Amino acid sequence: MSGQGLEVTGLTVHVAGRALLDAVSFEAPAGAVTALVGPNGAGKSTLLRALVGAQRMVGGEASVGGVPLSSIPRRERARIVALVEQDAHTDLALSVRDTVALGRIPHDSLWRNPDARSVRIVEEALHSLSIEHLADRHIGTLSGGERQRAFVAQALAQEPVLLLLDEPTNHLDVAAQLHLLELLTTLAASGLTVVTALHDLSHASAYSQQTVALAGGRVVAAGASEAVLTPELVESLYGVRAMRTNNPITGRSTFAFGPG
Repeated sequence: MSGQGLEVTGLTVHVAGRALLDAVSFEAPAGAVTALVGPNGAGKSTLLRALVGAQRMVGGEASVGGVPLSSIPRRERARIVALVEQDAHTDLALSVRDTVALGRIPHDSLWRNPDARSVRIVEEALHSLSIEHLADRHIGTLSGGERQRAFVAQALAQEPVLLLLDEPTNHLDVAAQLHLLELLTTLAASGLTVVTALHDLSHASAYSQQTVALAGGRVVAAGASEAVLTPELVESLYGVRAMRTNNPITGRSTFAFGPG
């Protein structure tokens, strides 16, 4: 399934009789970062949870490489799809290394020690997020940003085909934000399908190739980021004035905002 993208068709989620997602359809190609944008309550987190199977769908389907995710057994799905939630945490008394190693559970037997390959993958995930120096620390002693990076590393250790992230730059300082966004770009370039909710529209504009804009649980625009993330769309979604320009340091696309 490696190198094959995500297709979402008519995905609908109801909670207490209210439609949180209403016939959501879009494609997220492999080899690209797809950003989910939209105001608070637009349905971004609900969509990500539905894709990983944590939120029940009442209609529609999501497929990876043409295979419906609903048809894949839970353990096998965990080898394909990984989700990093916005405020990921664990109540287990684990070191950072052991927390990252939880990502290997879908691949390794619960009854034997991890093999050399799994050990290597965990160490590579720690290195990718620049948290090797935290490996022996208790996960509960970390700052919010350090903990967030540990859970992104856990997702990478899972070796997914589809990587989902809900506001992954949450709690991170500026340097860590840029490091993570560059990492996501590198991972996508290697063939991974990356779908991430982003609050910062400048991040979405600079680091995503595809964008899905949501409002009220519906898709209002989807496609190439340059075509979707227009000042007009931003103004209609958020009620602010917007201007797209280039970052004078990086040359990447960015946004400036003013009161509506």
